[in-house]
Amino acid sequence: MTAPAPAAHPHPSSLFDLFLSFTVLALQGFGGVLAVVQREMVERKRWLTQDEFIEDWAVAQIMPGPNVVNLSMMIGARYFGLRGALAALAGMLTVPLVLILLLAILHAQFADNARVAGALRGMAAVSSGLIAAAGLKMAASLKRSPAPLPWCLALGAAGFVLVALLKFPLFYVLLGLGSLGCVLAYRNLR
Repeated sequence: MTAPAPAAHPHPSSLFDLFLSFTVLALQGFGGVLAVVQREMVERKRWLTQDEFIEDWAVAQIMPGPNVVNLSMMIGARYFGLRGALAALAGMLTVPLVLILLLAILHAQFADNARVAGALRGMAAVSSGLIAAAGLKMAASLKRSPAPLPWCLALGAAGFVLVALLKFPLFYVLLGLGSLGCVLAYRNLR
């Protein structure tokens, strides 16, 4: 049971191509792969359009589990069905898992070193910048959203305030603001 591949743009040539592409993506994104995945899937490989990427990313965020892993499985399934989803999942997890296990062993040896702690803080700052850059790139698609732009911006600001400043649980914020966003979009689509 293979999902039909869209003919409008290029697609992975094989399951191995899919596996290798997601392995390379996973190895590029320490702390946050979203920016890398967006650039590779939309701009470089053109397996997805910007709108397809944003739609898939929105679904991947509300599914249980890591967002980028969900997205990889959705992209794999789009082109090769269940086998594609499993190949993309294996690509996202296999080599990084081995590397993380090796890094955990090294970290146990050098965890008390001030330079190691400083390097890890620096990597966190870089990850934050990459995630912010990806968010700004995707913000351009808000113009085409069925919900009015001011409402989209207000929902985003409310989400930031509730989660980052007021420390509300993400689940409840997504449930409340996500439901409100769906209602607004639905009303404008009718």
